[in-house]
Amino acid sequence: MISLEMMPPLMFGGLVIFLLIGFPVAFSLSAVGLFFGFVSIEMGFFTTAYLGNLPLRVFGILSNEVLLAIPFFTLMGAVLERCGLAEDLLEGTGQLFGKVPGGLAYAVVLVGAVLGAITGTVAASVIAMGMISLPVMMRYGYDMRIATGVIAASGTIAQLIPPSLVLIVLGDQLGKSVGDMYAGAIGPSILQVSLFLLFIAFVSIVSPKKVPPLPPEARGVRGWPLYWKVLKGMVPSLVLMFLVLGTIFLGLATPTEAGAMGAMGAIVIAIVNGRFTFKLLFEAMANTARITAMVIFILIGATVFSLVFQGVDGSIWIEHLLSHLPGGQTGFLIFVNVFVFFLAFFLDFFEIAFIVVPLLAPVAAKLDINLVWFGVLLCVNLQTSFMHPPFGFALFYLRGVAPKEVLTKDIYWGALPWLCLQLIIVAVVIMWPQTVTYWLHQGTGVDPSTVRIEVPLPEPEDETSVPVFR
Repeated sequence: MISLEMMPPLMFGGLVIFLLIGFPVAFSLSAVGLFFGFVSIEMGFFTTAYLGNLPLRVFGILSNEVLLAIPFFTLMGAVLERCGLAEDLLEGTGQLFGKVPGGLAYAVVLVGAVLGAITGTVAASVIAMGMISLPVMMRYGYDMRIATGVIAASGTIAQLIPPSLVLIVLGDQLGKSVGDMYAGAIGPSILQVSLFLLFIAFVSIVSPKKVPPLPPEARGVRGWPLYWKVLKGMVPSLVLMFLVLGTIFLGLATPTEAGAMGAMGAIVIAIVNGRFTFKLLFEAMANTARITAMVIFILIGATVFSLVFQGVDGSIWIEHLLSHLPGGQTGFLIFVNVFVFFLAFFLDFFEIAFIVVPLLAPVAAKLDINLVWFGVLLCVNLQTSFMHPPFGFALFYLRGVAPKEVLTKDIYWGALPWLCLQLIIVAVVIMWPQTVTYWLHQGTGVDPSTVRIEVPLPEPEDETSVPVFR
């Protein structure tokens, strides 16, 4: 006889089995949820009316304006991937830093940060930089593992730096505003870019032959023409960054509205660069439709699973399991980050955000953990999923565009130092929460409990002025 207490672990185990078989995640979630939902009705754990909440939840997903930002930012990134902006940025910045050891690697990191801040997608950054920078690095004697590692790692900056799609999803699942998630991610983003640049500087000092400067004949134009070349790629990027991030932080637009302006701005940049075609727009829209459909189906499946899971007191089971870990908050955070790190070997960040985060959020809130900080911490951790050999998507993207002479083992080995740097950032964010909370809105500094509102009483009226009704 199955008891109510047995249902949550059985549901979780059933989901793991489906995922190990390789069945699509969205349909695995729905199948497990509906199966255990029918079993629960038969066993009397809840009534048929409880599942009547499902259509309302699905409608809530489809009418969620926050999630509408996902297709806008995806379209923006898909257009920019094809409009030549990355080429202008990389070519100009590479020549600007080309005369110093590691100059090309510095350029890749900086351009990766800029592309991440205007596209929010890893695929666009890695593919663009892999196609443009990797052949140049190979031609001028860069160590293969350094070259592939810096390109893959710089592309993953888009996962953390606003307007990251991960932050949008995490904000929605944690019940926090996307603006707060973006503000909280500023500190870790700066920290990550700085740490990457410091690592390149360290390599250039210890082993300069691995990151040689460009020879004089390869540096192209110099002086003011070079700066104009850099500005040609940088000015449109800065304008687009203001349209997307500036309007959000200034309170002029919601993330959805900013995403719409960003998508339109990307199309304008493509037109100005003379590279806009209807084929480009169609391919970008098709890519956007595929990603958006994938996200929505996963979210609907996760909703089916979570509704039934809540119905059989799964949240209580998870809360009891995690809130009694040794070490309190610290023990919980260590367990969660180790769990998410290894889970990311097998699941996409969307899947983790929709399946795992809703289970962790109530426990984090009960332990008095700042949910914005918790969400940014998870985002930093999820970023490592793109660099896991052999499953990291950034490594797959790079393998797809790298020349045939680039060995797969070099891509994998090249990713490991940068993966360690990302884990260092996870540790820093845990030890110093101020890296996130410092950038959040501090409020008015007034304790609401001390506020008194005094309403003056009306003056008594003269009896002669009182109307008499007969």
